[in-house]
Amino acid sequence: MLQQINRLAKIRDFNLLVKHGRFINGSFLSLKTLHLIDIKKYFPLKEDPDKFEAQLRIAFAVSTKISKSAVKRNRFRRQLREAIRLLIKETKIDNGWYLLFIAKPGCLDNTYEDIKNQAVELLSRTKALK
Repeated sequence: MLQQINRLAKIRDFNLLVKHGRFINGSFLSLKTLHLIDIKKYFPLKEDPDKFEAQLRIAFAVSTKISKSAVKRNRFRRQLREAIRLLIKETKIDNGWYLLFIAKPGCLDNTYEDIKNQAVELLSRTKALK
C-alpha cells in the first residue's frame, strides 16, 4: 500500500494532471505524467509553493474494460502498486511529479516482473527516475 502522502486523491490534483499532463504509452500500461515545475502558475494559492512542488503523488486506474472480474483487476493493481512502492522506498523516483498509471487490455497476462519492468521503462522515459 502506498503511503498517504504519495496518493493522488484530490479532484483538484486529478484535474491538473488531466489538463496539463502528457501521455506515455507502453505495451500494456500507459502513464499520464505531470512535472510540477512546469505548471507553477497553476499552483493552488493556499498551498506553499515549495512544498507543493516537492510532492510525489501517484494513482492507478484499471478499468472494467480490462476484466469484469474485480478480483483480476485488483490483483493487477496490487502488483503494480507494490512495484511502485518499492521504487519509492529505494528513492529511485524523483519528487515533483504527478503520475497516473492506466492499464491497457492484455495487462492481466503479465507476470509481476513484466509489470515492474514496464513501469520502470515508462518512468525512465519521463525522466522521473533518478
